[in-house]
Amino acid sequence: MMKKKIISASKASLVLLLCQMLSALDVPLDSKLLEELSQPPTITQQSPKDYIVDPRENIVIQCEAKGKPPPSFSWTRNGTHFDIDKDAQVTMKPNSGTLVINIMNGGKAEAYEGVYQCTARNERGAAISNNIVIRPSRSPLWTKEKLEPNQVREGDSLVLHCRPPVGLPPPIIFWMDNAFQRLPQSERVSQGLNGDLYFSNVQPEDTREDYICYARFNHTQTIQQKQPISVKVFSMDSLNDTIAANLSDTDIYGAKPVTERQPVLLTPTGSTSTKVELRGNVLLLECIAAGLPTPVIRWIKEGGELPANRTFFENFKKTLKIVDVSEADSGNYKCIARNTLGSAHHVISVTVKAAPYWITAPRNLVLSPGEDGTLICRANGNPKPDISWLANGVPIAIAPEDPSRKVDGDTIIFSQVQERSSAVYQCNASNEYGYLLANAFVNVLAEPPRILTAANKLYQVIADSPALLDCAYFGSPKPEIEWFKGVKGSILRGNEYVFHDNGTLEIPVAQKDSSGTYTCVARNELGKIQNEVQLEVKDPTMIIKQPEYKVIQRYGQVSFECIIKHDSTLLPTVIWLKDNGELPGDERFLVGKDNLTIMNVTDKDDGTYTCIVNTTLDSVSASAVLTVVAAPPTPAIIYARPNPPFDLELTGQLERSVELSWVPGDENNSPITNFVIEYEDGLHEPGVWHHQTEVPGTQTTVQLKLSPYVNYSFRVIAVNEIGRSQPSEPSEQYLTKSANPDENPPNVQGIGSEPDNLVITWESLTGFQSNGPGLQYKVSWRQKDVDDEWTSVIVANVSKYIVSGTPTFVPYEIKVQALNDLGYAPEPSEVIGHSGEDLPMVAPGNVQVHVINSTLAKVHWDTVPLKTVRGHLQGYKVYYWKVQSLSRRSKRHVEKKILTFRGNKTFGMLPGLEPYSSYKLNVRVVNGKGEGPASPDKVFKTPEGVPSSPSFLKITNPTLDSLTLEWGSPTHPNGVLTSYILKFQPINNTHELGPLVEIRIPANESSLILKNLNYSTRYKFYFNAQTSVGSGSQITEEAVTIMDEAMASRQVDIATQGWFIGLMCAVALLILILLIVCFIRRNKGGKYPVKEKEDAHADPEIQPMKEDDGTFGEYSDAEDHKPLKKGSRTPSDRTVKKEDSDDSLVDYGEGVNGQFNEDGSFIGQYSGKKEKEPAEGNESSEAPSPVNAMNSFV
Repeated sequence: MMKKKIISASKASLVLLLCQMLSALDVPLDSKLLEELSQPPTITQQSPKDYIVDPRENIVIQCEAKGKPPPSFSWTRNGTHFDIDKDAQVTMKPNSGTLVINIMNGGKAEAYEGVYQCTARNERGAAISNNIVIRPSRSPLWTKEKLEPNQVREGDSLVLHCRPPVGLPPPIIFWMDNAFQRLPQSERVSQGLNGDLYFSNVQPEDTREDYICYARFNHTQTIQQKQPISVKVFSMDSLNDTIAANLSDTDIYGAKPVTERQPVLLTPTGSTSTKVELRGNVLLLECIAAGLPTPVIRWIKEGGELPANRTFFENFKKTLKIVDVSEADSGNYKCIARNTLGSAHHVISVTVKAAPYWITAPRNLVLSPGEDGTLICRANGNPKPDISWLANGVPIAIAPEDPSRKVDGDTIIFSQVQERSSAVYQCNASNEYGYLLANAFVNVLAEPPRILTAANKLYQVIADSPALLDCAYFGSPKPEIEWFKGVKGSILRGNEYVFHDNGTLEIPVAQKDSSGTYTCVARNELGKIQNEVQLEVKDPTMIIKQPEYKVIQRYGQVSFECIIKHDSTLLPTVIWLKDNGELPGDERFLVGKDNLTIMNVTDKDDGTYTCIVNTTLDSVSASAVLTVVAAPPTPAIIYARPNPPFDLELTGQLERSVELSWVPGDENNSPITNFVIEYEDGLHEPGVWHHQTEVPGTQTTVQLKLSPYVNYSFRVIAVNEIGRSQPSEPSEQYLTKSANPDENPPNVQGIGSEPDNLVITWESLTGFQSNGPGLQYKVSWRQKDVDDEWTSVIVANVSKYIVSGTPTFVPYEIKVQALNDLGYAPEPSEVIGHSGEDLPMVAPGNVQVHVINSTLAKVHWDTVPLKTVRGHLQGYKVYYWKVQSLSRRSKRHVEKKILTFRGNKTFGMLPGLEPYSSYKLNVRVVNGKGEGPASPDKVFKTPEGVPSSPSFLKITNPTLDSLTLEWGSPTHPNGVLTSYILKFQPINNTHELGPLVEIRIPANESSLILKNLNYSTRYKFYFNAQTSVGSGSQITEEAVTIMDEAMASRQVDIATQGWFIGLMCAVALLILILLIVCFIRRNKGGKYPVKEKEDAHADPEIQPMKEDDGTFGEYSDAEDHKPLKKGSRTPSDRTVKKEDSDDSLVDYGEGVNGQFNEDGSFIGQYSGKKEKEPAEGNESSEAPSPVNAMNSFV
């Protein structure tokens, strides 16, 4: 299916190109179907306008063009015809206009300086190139000069001038020492834009004799070095000592101490200066100040703000950098240098001019005879550019007249064109800062329709999937397309079909009855043509019996089924995978027509097995898990690891090989499966054993490959199914001869640690890999795609080399070659690395937010230009935070949330938003160095949602027929509350719910008195809030109306009566005394007087019997703890009858009259019943009362 989609997409793209051509784009000449179509020339490739060439190499001036018929080429030089046939050093490439000037065979590059222009011409017109200015690069030597040592007093300022030779292009300047290490720079010491080294104040540590200025000329890959500059800083103490040694005692001497000084600007000088920069360039402004303490630089724009996303500070804020400047960046920029003693400032007046830039560049026109059209050429600049037209390279004022053409300023209007109107027009927009030149042709074609899709092409799709039938076409005028089904079918219309502009017919959901012949008809006024294609709709492939989860014992057999159903015309293939990888190459795995069988299962077979069924149109899969468990234990022979081999012997010693033999040890009832040979390098890693090779268990000799410059010893280990033996005794030692390295260091990488360096790293070779003494590495690098020569350095005992002074994030070709005292390793392969990354320069633009619902939003942004990323694009970060809730209108600090979207994505989803809230977000691009500037904050709002439940519901003040309800508003209203909904219903004695009553309450209420209720009735309440979106979650509560006012009053009074409190205290004291008595009695054997009486009467009715032997027994502790039944009462006089008073406690535990009173009798406490029944509803936990007892049953 995927393959079919790819084919359809490629053909659709061809048709799209054709359709674009008809709307003023190029004719696709690379298509064989369009070979006979005529087209005026189009310049496809040319050298840059300002072309600086290497004077040591041949000059290649590019000029490539396409057209039908193929164009011929000619050149002008400095405005006159350049006859290349008269210059033996100049040739033109075949079928091309590219010039090659032979400099390497005696030519002089300076002789070919000048302005070149190429013309490509055929019978339909002529296209011209830009004016290409050829200049050879220059890298002159430094003029010799005598440099006096700089002797400076500590604390004074100092400027070391570089003054590099004037080169073409200008060189890159950097300061280094004799060891080729970058001189450290700081707020105190830094390099200016002109290359000079500025010291705001000198310190004793600045004393050195190797301040060296280097000029790098990139075109010629040369570096020029200035003579070292010496700086000696005199401290006050040493200066005083020097003066004292040269003066007599009578002289007055002394030196001023190091004094602090307020800032003074070293560059620029004066209070004001001017700067002109062109639109789109980088504006660099610089201020460097002297002073002690070291001044700090700050930048402001008078009357405005520095552009937030395009402003960068470099060189410790001494350089203000604004990228992609525009006219709006014109103005006065002030730099302020400040320290503790004062400040100094300088104002730079910046004017931004603009070379011409396109507003609307002219585009090619493909017209039919009699049609109208326009060429529009609009450009802007500062100053406003002049627009001029040429026809076939000739100013239009003196070009042959064309009655269909009319020039109106920046527009050429064509009406009623004919085939002779075909031509190439040039628009030139120019001002004092540059020019733009664009070619646009008018191609008048009269072509009958052509269908480019192959006849009777067969399309096959699966049922219920889309079908795309191509009808690629071309014609002039643009043909109309119609589709028919069947030989004599009617034209296709309706919602079940989609007709694309490129002629494609789409059937969104193809069914079996969609199969058949479809006819595409293309017609214009010059003719008509049709083409038939075939559509076959196939049944989908299905797995009707899928593999199932299996648990199998180790060494057993298991089978997975995969039975499929498919279209009879499609040939399926079945593939089995284990854990998403190929099946092990093991004969135990048997793949059948519709199953997979695994013989002699082992623990390694545990995993997920997947059956995949593929056809040419679709694919399905199903998986199952196999779990292997241990087999039940069975008596077995004792197996053990083998004994170690012995009698190791080396024979047949050569430079790169040796033969090792041994005698196997006892295998201990488990056959030896293989031998492992290990080696020790006594020269480089004594005592460390490495794996050399393995051989089958039937083999006792092996030919071993050796490396040079290694002192070998070998040992052998035997292996069986139980494990590995102990190693054998080592063999005799064998030292091999030295040789060149066989390999180069692996894992070569080039990653910059700073924006201006390239850190080349590699894995060092081991002594074993060195093949000889004196291991070193040759590190080579060159910038990619700029024809640089290789720069190399040889290092030893390191695995890293830092290249300084590189441009920011550019690709480099890198290679590291090993060498030793005998020579080099083979030529290493090249790897691509990059110099250091810097923070991205710009923020993503066009940030848009689409709110999907109250908790989800989608954010879009435009990708930033890759050149501004200045590093590896890692993705984009979206910072978003809640500003305020729209329902409360109160702001609160909310921590920002961050979402990271990897790769070059342009959108992302923001989940977990709070409804009815105001949010802000911004987007930043991320590279390996960090985050770029943030885009402007984007504000968006989420719509209302349903509220949370009310914060509480409290029911108070119960009366006979009313209850008071109080509630709190929802913690999260998620919108504007419109009302509250109260529902309630009574609950009867059997806990059945009565009819439900609903009340709507205004949103501004917080309490309600509910009247006309039934007395002594329990009610259940349901309460929730509403917004315009809907109802939120509800809370429930229950409450009871009271029986009558008198009983309610008694319920409150009885708990405060003195007699009731005294009665409760007496009951508690009685219970305590009886518990003490019971405890003493039980410690004496558990007998009571009633037991002695029963023994005397020998009454079997009351004597318990042991269950095990039928004998009579004592009253046990267990009898004492039988639970007492609730609800029984003693006589109303609160006394016990005589015949019961001395009875065993067993009678109270089981007899009816033995139950306790409601006032808390001794028996009830003794039975262990200590807790009251829990109060129901909203009742209080007071002492038992008739009111409470009655309420508990309501």
